[in-house]
Amino acid sequence: MPLEMSREVFITCAVTGSGSTQDRSEFVPRSPKEIANSAIEAAKAGAAIVHCHVREPDTGFHSRKVDYYREVTDRIRDSDVDVVLNLTAGMGGDLVMGPPNSPLPLGDGTDLASAEDRVEHIRLCRPEICTLDCGSMNFAEADYVMLNTPGMLDEMCSLMIEMGVKPEIEAFDTGNLWFAKRLAQKGILPEPVLVQLCMGVPWGAPDDLNTFMAMVNNVPETWTFSAFSLGRNQMPYVAAAVLAGGNPRVGLEDNLFLSKGVLAQNHQLVEKAVNIVESLGARVLGPGEVRKKLDLTKRSPLTE
Repeated sequence: MPLEMSREVFITCAVTGSGSTQDRSEFVPRSPKEIANSAIEAAKAGAAIVHCHVREPDTGFHSRKVDYYREVTDRIRDSDVDVVLNLTAGMGGDLVMGPPNSPLPLGDGTDLASAEDRVEHIRLCRPEICTLDCGSMNFAEADYVMLNTPGMLDEMCSLMIEMGVKPEIEAFDTGNLWFAKRLAQKGILPEPVLVQLCMGVPWGAPDDLNTFMAMVNNVPETWTFSAFSLGRNQMPYVAAAVLAGGNPRVGLEDNLFLSKGVLAQNHQLVEKAVNIVESLGARVLGPGEVRKKLDLTKRSPLTE
């Protein structure tokens, strides 16, 4: 497929993530207040979408407590900054095996929840977008597996659609895109489909450009995609995503550094991405334009 550069581009900022980065940088936000403030600053810098996980404020360890998500989204909505809310729904599929010589019983950190529990914060907070990790995958840790069975994904996607929230397909390899196409063919995943190509995450698709273009070439022409890579390749992938016809994602979930040895804040990473996008001759879209492009509905949270 020939390259067709994006001329109108939206930037996503992944604000904090769920990885063990909280002790590697003072700028990784932990509390709901810190996460919301960082998201707001990223929006001011040019991010049309903020992608949010939550953490335990004291330890920085990942969490899926609904109250934390509610505080984050309420704080962002109560600010004077407009931004598209994108919440993770990836938590609750954590399988930690015992050591190779004794894989059972399961290890500490295992958290396997029902489809309903995994999207309860989505139901209550009602963001415009939430993520759907379209497959199981070995992660960098020796005995950890991100577990998402076909049946679980069918059910989670159906629940998201019933809630009026657009799934963002998280594709860590070409097989994840194959599964997403199946969701669309079955009528579970409606158009327009939004995809995030997740490059360089051990042990998914490596972030070399040949593999990246294989991923891009497996995205249907009618779908919209974003892409990112980890660490030092985050900013090169801003350019790669735009040149390949997509949109970039930056943020502290994926990269802690502004330059070699210089720790970044989210808004600084967004500012750098804006400069790259504009230097390529593309225009950065605002949140209202993104809602129109992706057919998103901005709503208030449920009160129960």
